[in-house]
Amino acid sequence: MIKRKLQNQIKNQCFKGKIILLLGARQVGKTTLLKQLIKEIDEPAIWLNADEADILQELNSAVTSTQLLHLVGSQNKLAIIDEAQQVNEIGKKLKLLHDTFPEIQIIATGSSSFDLLNRMSEPLTGRKRTFHLYPISFQEVVDNTNLLEAKRTLEQRMIWGSYPEVVNNPGHEKEVLIELSQSYLYKDVLMLEGIRKTTLLEKLLQALAFQVGGEVKYNELANAIGNISAVTVEKYLEVLEKAFIIFKLPALSRNMRNEIKKGKKYYFYDNGIRNVIISNYAPLEMRMDKGALWENFLIAERMKQNQYKSHTPNVYFWRTHDQAEIDYIEEYDGTLSAFEFKWNKINVTFPASFQTAYPNHKLQVVNRENYTSFIGDF
Repeated sequence: MIKRKLQNQIKNQCFKGKIILLLGARQVGKTTLLKQLIKEIDEPAIWLNADEADILQELNSAVTSTQLLHLVGSQNKLAIIDEAQQVNEIGKKLKLLHDTFPEIQIIATGSSSFDLLNRMSEPLTGRKRTFHLYPISFQEVVDNTNLLEAKRTLEQRMIWGSYPEVVNNPGHEKEVLIELSQSYLYKDVLMLEGIRKTTLLEKLLQALAFQVGGEVKYNELANAIGNISAVTVEKYLEVLEKAFIIFKLPALSRNMRNEIKKGKKYYFYDNGIRNVIISNYAPLEMRMDKGALWENFLIAERMKQNQYKSHTPNVYFWRTHDQAEIDYIEEYDGTLSAFEFKWNKINVTFPASFQTAYPNHKLQVVNRENYTSFIGDF
C-alpha cells in the first residue's frame, strides 16, 4: 500500500476546530487513506457511508442537532461521512454538527464537488479545511519506493495511469480501467437530471481525449458530436470538471492584440482514464499521440505536486492568432514561468513575442531527461 502525501497533512489538522473535507474522484483512495488515519488517531470513531441506502436515508432524515448526534454517537470523537455529496443539505448538517458538538472531529468525503448535486446550501466559510486527493502521484511512488523505480514505470503510468487499483494490479491494468470507467467514473454525473444521455457524455469525452493539448471550442465539439448544442457541451464539461474527471487550463491574455483571449484546453486527471475512453492501450513506441500523453501526464502531475505542497500559482497556456504558443505557464508573485513539453530532448525557441510582452519570466523545456524536477522534490 502506498502511503499518500495527504495522510499526515490531514492528521495534523484533526481536532483543530475545523471540518475536514476530502474531495477526489471515486476509487482514488479516499477510503483507504481515512481507514489508515483512524488507526493512527486511535480515538472512538464512526464511519457513515452515504453510498449505503439505509445510512443515506438516516442522514437525509436527520434535521436537528439531537438527531445528528444520535447518528454519530456521543461517545465518538471522530465522525467520517463518506460520499457526503449525496446527503440532502449536507452543508447545513455539517455546520450544525460542528457548531453544536465542536469536540467531535468531522471528516466528510466527496467524489464530486458538493455543489454538483446542489447539496451545499449552507456555506462553511471559516469552518472547513479542504483537501483534494488525486490518483497516485509520481512523488508518492518515489516516497514509497525510490526514484529509479518510479522512473522505470514512467511509460506504464503514461499508458495505464495511476489509480491505486491500477498501480497495485500490474498485468491486469486494462481490466481494472474498464471496470473503473464503466462502474464508477460517471456515477455522480448520471445522478443529475438532464445528464442521462450516457452516449453523448462518452462521445464528448472521446472528443476531448483526441484534443488533449489542443484548444477546445464548444461549438466545434457540438458539431463533431451532433445532436447537442454548444451550451449543453459547456454544461457537460462543467459537470465533468466537478466530478474530477477533467480540468481546464485557460488562456493567458493581457498585453498583445493578437493573443487568444478566451481560449481553453482540457486535460484528464489521469492518463489511464483518457486512454480507456478511446480504447487505446498501445505502447508508446507505436503511438501517434505520444506528445499529448506526455503533456497530459506532466500537467496533471504538476497539479498534484502544487496542491500537496499548498502552492497555488495561477496556471495558463498561451497562444496567438498567428499560432505562436507555449504549452503551460505558472504565475506566482508576479513572475511567469513558461514551460514547453517535449518527449525527446530537442532545441526549442520560445516565441520572441511572448518574451517581449512579458519581460518578467522564466523559460524551461521539460523532457525525459529533466522532468523529475518539474513534478517532484528532487
